[in-house]
Amino acid sequence: MSRYDRAITVFSPNGHLFQVEYALEAVKMGTTAVGVRGSDVLVLAVERKSTAKLQEVRTVRKIVKLDDHIVAAFAGLTADARVLTNKARIESQSYRLTVEDPVTVEYITKYIAQVQQKYTQSGGVRPFGISMLVVGYDVDGTPRLFQTEPSGMYAEWKATAMGRNSKTVREYLEKNYGDDKHTADPLVLAVKSLMEVVESGSRNVEVAILRRPAEGGLKFLSEEEVDEIIKRIEKEKEEEEELKQKGKAPAK
Repeated sequence: MSRYDRAITVFSPNGHLFQVEYALEAVKMGTTAVGVRGSDVLVLAVERKSTAKLQEVRTVRKIVKLDDHIVAAFAGLTADARVLTNKARIESQSYRLTVEDPVTVEYITKYIAQVQQKYTQSGGVRPFGISMLVVGYDVDGTPRLFQTEPSGMYAEWKATAMGRNSKTVREYLEKNYGDDKHTADPLVLAVKSLMEVVESGSRNVEVAILRRPAEGGLKFLSEEEVDEIIKRIEKEKEEEEELKQKGKAPAK
């Protein structure tokens, strides 16, 4: 194996590119990020890294704006995300100047994935150690949610998660997405799914809501707003536990 993981352009006999697989491992070690698509709203919720006491929290963002109608979240190496984010922003503005229309969500996702793929087949470079969730609205107002990977692959999702413990979060989303209550309120579903793997408290969670530009566009929830949602979720859990206990209690 050691002979085949030194160069990114060399396949192993089993067809593996080990440097790309190592980049995927870097994503799995990153903080958890969740994306949920509703009928008229898109929600991104990410686990916030603990910051030093004297550090400005606003300078550590895992959710970034690419255009007025497109937002991205990432898991993995923050420095790599900054490079990809800047490339995507430039491409968005270049598209707007050339075509005189806002860039579509799939176009910018495909562009990001293309850049990531380019760095898997050239000598002297390494793959980007991040995955990105890209959410936004097309010209006709359709909400879209895409995920890219270090290999350059991308796919569209209704709801998904990436980063540390993403399997647990994705299983929760698979079980609960589609329920009328949650589909009507993707914000609650996103926070609930993230709370499956994150310690309770608004300080550990960052949430952003993206609506159509005419309806307000991007909004980051304050700690107080996130706290209120978390308290509501915890209260619901307590009520469910009480009902279960009552159901188990023997009849007198």
